[in-house]
Amino acid sequence: MFDVFGSVKGLLKIDQVCIDNNVFRMHYKATVIILIAFSLLVTSRQYIGDPIDCIVDEIPLGVMDTYCWIYSTFTVPERLTGVVGHDVASPGVGSHVDGEDKVRYHKYYQWVCFVLFFQAILFYVPRYLWKSWEGGRLKMLVMDLNSPIVNDQCKNDRKKILVDYFIGNLNRHNFYAFRFFVCEALNFVNVIAQIYFVDFFLDGEFSTYGSDVLKFTEMEPDDRIDPMAKVFPKVTKCTFHKYGPSGGVQKFDGLCVLPLNIVNEKIYVFLWFWFIILSILSGISLVYRIAVVMGPKLRHLLLRARSRLAESEEVEKVANRCNIGDWFLLYQLGKNIDPLIYKEVIADLYREMGGDGQSPQKQPFEA
Repeated sequence: MFDVFGSVKGLLKIDQVCIDNNVFRMHYKATVIILIAFSLLVTSRQYIGDPIDCIVDEIPLGVMDTYCWIYSTFTVPERLTGVVGHDVASPGVGSHVDGEDKVRYHKYYQWVCFVLFFQAILFYVPRYLWKSWEGGRLKMLVMDLNSPIVNDQCKNDRKKILVDYFIGNLNRHNFYAFRFFVCEALNFVNVIAQIYFVDFFLDGEFSTYGSDVLKFTEMEPDDRIDPMAKVFPKVTKCTFHKYGPSGGVQKFDGLCVLPLNIVNEKIYVFLWFWFIILSILSGISLVYRIAVVMGPKLRHLLLRARSRLAESEEVEKVANRCNIGDWFLLYQLGKNIDPLIYKEVIADLYREMGGDGQSPQKQPFEA
């Protein structure tokens, strides 16, 4: 677990060499940190505080609390509306007839802290795969060229190594690039799957949870049903059975207060909006990536924007000689190397590739 996750401190630090992009980092940095923080918050309230308090006559409170926490509590959907204190004791809490009135059991709040942590692991998986596949190649190629303060001899030596590697392995980086594209697709698939997973976890209530909360504020007080009280009720019912003095089974109805759900309802409202925003951005990023793969002219424009200090002729020549994998590696290098040094790298590549369009000589480097 620690090999995959590292630490929260490691997620917060800024990498010296960037091997991905901003949308990718929203998945494995921002989302993972948010989910871990929420998981720790719920855990502290659930296992350190008092997650449930039940009241019922003739049953010890500690026994009732433990029983209702283990076997779950329930609400009556038909009692979600009504005047509190007159028609119902609390939204969803009112009289009901066994076998006739529908009741809804709430057990998922016991698993929220574990589910949040599991989701954080899933959001980190694409990053873990890409970091393993990338193997530190970009960091080795940058070799301190991201610093503008480097002596000329050291800079020239490292530039030569970089240019020699690139020319020697020209047209051999497609597999490197497509593995990153696969991880980007995994990010998109993961966030969509997470929305459906949470919807399943919350009994089909998550898909419209955030929009229902927004609509709730615009409805008439007498007719509206609070979606947060429906999914995460703060007051519920619990039925306890035991044998009486005559040997018959006695039934005891109790009221349970779930202070933990005050936290849970806010967490999932935030996650609904966050997942929607993240899925939209990931979808846009995926469309952008498809356009990059399919459009050589777009790749040329992007490389020109990245190497804005270089000569247009040099950038065009280099872009025309690169396939998608070479372009991706060169573009990633441009995000990490100092702009002035990157300009010199483009000029060196232009010279090595030759202005006459002849193929460069392959060097004995391996991809």
